[in-house]
Amino acid sequence: MDLQRNSRRVLRGTVSSDKMDKTITVVVERLLQHPKYLKYMRRNKKYHAHDETNDANIGDVVEIVECRPMSKNKRWRLATVVERAVLADGGAL
Repeated sequence: MDLQRNSRRVLRGTVSSDKMDKTITVVVERLLQHPKYLKYMRRNKKYHAHDETNDANIGDVVEIVECRPMSKNKRWRLATVVERAVLADGGAL
C-alpha cells in the first residue's frame, strides 16, 4: 500500500522573539486587496514554531512548516534559516 503524505504548508517570516527554550515567534506578513477600495493592505500574524537546536535569532528570515500540535500554541516547526540578521556594525548575530 503506497500512502502519500499531504503537502504541508510552508510560510516565510521574520523571527520576532527567541526568548523561549526551543520555541521562536515568527511574524508572517501578507498583502491582501480591499474588496471595495482595491487598495493593498498589509496584514501580520504571529506563529509559534519549534526550534529544536535554538538556531534562529531575532531578525532572521526563516521558513516554517506545518506539523502536528506540539503544545497549546505550537503547530509549526522551523524548516530553514533563509537569511541571518545583520547587526548595525556589520556583523551577524
